[in-house]
Amino acid sequence: MHRDRFPGLDDGWARLDGPAGSQMVDSAIEAIAGWMRSGDAANHGGAFRAARRTDALVASTRETVARLLVAEPRGIVFGASMTALTMRFAAAVGRTLAPGDEIVCTRLDHDANVAPWLIAAGRAQARVRFADPAPDTLELPAAAVEAVLGPRTRWVAVTAASNAVGSIPDLPGIVAAARRAGARVFVDAVHATPHRPLDFAALGCDALACSAYKWYGPHVAVLAARPDVLAELTPDKLRPSADTVPERWELGTLPFEALAGVRAAAEFLLTLDRAALRAHEDGLLRAMLEGLGAIDGVTLYGAARERTPTVMFTVAGHTPQAVAAALAREDVAVWDGNYYALELLTHLGLEPAGAVRAGALAYNDADDVRRLVDGVARIAAGS
Repeated sequence: MHRDRFPGLDDGWARLDGPAGSQMVDSAIEAIAGWMRSGDAANHGGAFRAARRTDALVASTRETVARLLVAEPRGIVFGASMTALTMRFAAAVGRTLAPGDEIVCTRLDHDANVAPWLIAAGRAQARVRFADPAPDTLELPAAAVEAVLGPRTRWVAVTAASNAVGSIPDLPGIVAAARRAGARVFVDAVHATPHRPLDFAALGCDALACSAYKWYGPHVAVLAARPDVLAELTPDKLRPSADTVPERWELGTLPFEALAGVRAAAEFLLTLDRAALRAHEDGLLRAMLEGLGAIDGVTLYGAARERTPTVMFTVAGHTPQAVAAALAREDVAVWDGNYYALELLTHLGLEPAGAVRAGALAYNDADDVRRLVDGVARIAAGS
């Protein structure tokens, strides 16, 4: 779908590395270049025209991203990465914790939604408890999280989709369970955002983070939070910087030209027929699972009923690094290792070598999948 909108695909590679970062859509590329050529490149808050236009760009980007996530513009924070935003958010939460308080994380999550909470809990003498996915399917039902909730649980940190195996947890059920326990919820939506429409307001969580470079934009991250939560917590900041919400959560000067690209990427995502995109990606997922599953020596991990078009596998007799390198020689881009899903890969006994990961996005097609499956078949056969 919309393959012609992605100039980076002109090199002929089968780009199945999307879970680590997407190609940029043409309108985002043009928006960045246009802003830099416009003469409006100036810091914000000034009395002159260019500074006022920068203010307008930031405001309009907040509004567009808020529409994408169904959140309040006053709750949209921009940062260098989801990791940086979550580290800062968790540190502010940590200052509200007392010894013996608890945070719940999951073994399905990227380490960016685990390590910040471990660090914050350690400083506060609080405890982190883990919810485990189902052994065979790697699904994460609400019951798995509910089983580790307690009277001292203050926050639940959970992914909206596993960046390793694509499993989509029962987020509504998990949020409801956390609420019953009196806990708040932080959602890592980095992997989910390009694959599923998100409704922050309907979900009822307290904060949600994602990264524009996973949904066809530049390297800028987004924190969508309830404005009252942002106002209640106290992040570290410079003394002269604004103390208003959301501005006090943004360290230093924002990358304004990149925000022009974020706005364009969000607008692109808002124009997509999400039902048609889901059908397209589900078709690619079935082709990957059926094709790879038919190859002797290939082990696939995860069988969640709800999942993104992301597969993780190993090939008997070959290290994941060797498989990825062999596919790269055929111009097929995949990842090997743990992709920062450290808890899951350790839980599955796959560390330290990890596994191979391939994932599809809107611009991938059946030929990309065919090239992946054919390449893996040759590797497994030793040819």
